Amino acid sequence: MRRSFNWSDSITSSILGPSRRCRSALLILGFVSSLMSACTTPPPIPPYFETLERSPSKRIPISTVLVQDQRIAYLDAGTGPPVILIHGFGGSMWQWEHQQHDLPQHFRTLTLDLPGSGLSDKPDIDYLPDQMLDFCVGFMDALHIEKATLVGNSMGAGLAIGMALTHPSRVDKLVLISGLPSYVKDKLTSRSFKQALESRAPSWLVSFGNWLFGGLITTPVLKEIIHDHRLLTPTVLERSNQNRQRPGIIKPLMAVRNALPPWESEFAPRLSSITHPTMIIWGEYDRVFPLAVGEELHQRIHGSTFVKVPHAGHLPQWERPELVNRSLIEYIHSSP
Repeated sequence: MRRSFNWSDSITSSILGPSRRCRSALLILGFVSSLMSACTTPPPIPPYFETLERSPSKRIPISTVLVQDQRIAYLDAGTGPPVILIHGFGGSMWQWEHQQHDLPQHFRTLTLDLPGSGLSDKPDIDYLPDQMLDFCVGFMDALHIEKATLVGNSMGAGLAIGMALTHPSRVDKLVLISGLPSYVKDKLTSRSFKQALESRAPSWLVSFGNWLFGGLITTPVLKEIIHDHRLLTPTVLERSNQNRQRPGIIKPLMAVRNALPPWESEFAPRLSSITHPTMIIWGEYDRVFPLAVGEELHQRIHGSTFVKVPHAGHLPQWERPELVNRSLIEYIHSSP
């Protein structure tokens, strides 16, 4: 039986080892690592969104906008009814790279890195649902978007649900891809995600462990998320590693633990009250939230449409973009 490597436990064991000098050294290294990350100037925004398509017809410039004095990075392509693509926990705009050709031919397609993620700023906040909703509304206001279709993946779907429940006039249609149900912890089947939510290690220690051992867990974590492991090319893995090493990324990731209780108390009980046209898309072999979780969400949101994507995991829009894009275009074009 293959034993998964838990770098958090490994680092903790090292610090609790017999040598006081070793413990002190590791504590100092952890502090310096955290300090260096905190003091590092945010990396510049690259000029273009580099897709992995073999022959992209056009590179899309990465734009930024200030929302609550924080730099938010986003893509803005196409014209027509606005559609906002919202990534999930630990993700970034790259999860939507295969939507950047098809969707802008029909809609104004906006793809953002949420605060605390990707190329956007990582403010020292709690990242609670209300705060993230305020950023979402602020993003729409800054770009003069009164109303949009929201397409969310995983925890990004939770943000889309929150928008529909708290700011219903700003939402046209909902598309929920692989999330977000009630009783999240009970329905999670991903060992990596469970460990991330249950860890009680301090952020400086996790940052140090991420710097030291993070590359070792990138592949096994992605193999839980992606069903077709042939898609995990060296280029994809390297890009994931680079994103994971961005300064300030760990604290926002850890803050999601504190975001779940308000989600469960304020939003999950109201899922059945959603009245917006809603399409739910789920990968047939999702190992984070199994297919049955998606079917249950479909039952709770009255009048919703359910699409099962064969041979796909937790990111069906990335694994099977041809099927997901077609479903998105047909659904968003359809009458309410």
